[in-house]
Amino acid sequence: MIDYGLTDKVAIVTGGSDGLGRATAKLLAAEGAKVVICGRREDYLKNAAQTLSQESGGTVVAVRADVSDGADCENLINATIEQFGRLDILINNAGTSAAASLEAVSDESWQADFDLKVMAAVRLCRMALPHFRAVGGGSIINAAIGGGKAPGPNQLPTSLTRAAGLNLTKSLANAYAAENVRVNAICIGRIKSAQLEARAGNKPLDEFYADMGKIVPMGRVGEADDYAHLAAFLCSKVGSYITGTAVNLDGGMCATL
Repeated sequence: MIDYGLTDKVAIVTGGSDGLGRATAKLLAAEGAKVVICGRREDYLKNAAQTLSQESGGTVVAVRADVSDGADCENLINATIEQFGRLDILINNAGTSAAASLEAVSDESWQADFDLKVMAAVRLCRMALPHFRAVGGGSIINAAIGGGKAPGPNQLPTSLTRAAGLNLTKSLANAYAAENVRVNAICIGRIKSAQLEARAGNKPLDEFYADMGKIVPMGRVGEADDYAHLAAFLCSKVGSYITGTAVNLDGGMCATL
């Protein structure tokens, strides 16, 4: 058994009511962390927090927040500190898949993607730093994709905003390493999620995922728990010498390291 050393740590997981964020919140809570999840649908979020607490045997609380809104970001941080008195881990997981050609993406879509995937992380990282300092350090994980390193055609705006997230990751890692604040990114490939399942249409999910796995070098799509375990490792004491890196979690798909 790996002891992640997360007992009584306090973690925020944005987009924690579904998919990869939900799996991560569940694992962190099971490992003894106190977890705050956020999302835009208040009733759904509260139900998710209650279920996750029951499933993990730990503490998961809900704070309604749209992280593309600066005031909601501030409320999320403040509510966490008011309830638990500290912050140790920030996982910027919230995001949606948006992939189109340059000519198909409107100014409004560009702005919305920047607000959700770039400015949300910028604001939350900035707001978290004083609280990390108060406890002697902290860990940030930014969700990204392999396309942020090696974009293919028609992956806009996501490939560009995720590239900005990777730049933010390295910049902050260099700036705050001496203060024991570690910043890493996870470049997500084809991993089972509601976002992927929305593309399935009428096709049975097992058949849909089997077809998707055919283009992955490992021959399968990943599981949400694959992401959760990597996130837990990166923000734990056993990953304490890792910062400023972007780990490909994609079964070998990304063209770059």
